[in-house]
Amino acid sequence: MRDMVHVNVTDDLPIRAKALPFADRVEIRFGKAFPVVLIVDRAALDMLAEAIATGRAELEAASPRETP
Repeated sequence: MRDMVHVNVTDDLPIRAKALPFADRVEIRFGKAFPVVLIVDRAALDMLAEAIATGRAELEAASPRETP
């Protein structure tokens, strides 16, 4: 896939978020030594959160967990 960056986010990957008020954006850093940075405009934050929530709901629906 050309022109696409893949970042595998795991439970042990450091993730840090920082507000950039002067730019009206949020910076999200993944990793330590060679971090990947995602810059999200304020106007797109809700859209990003909704996309993550939708993906999570689809994943939960596709693989129901066992109840104890």
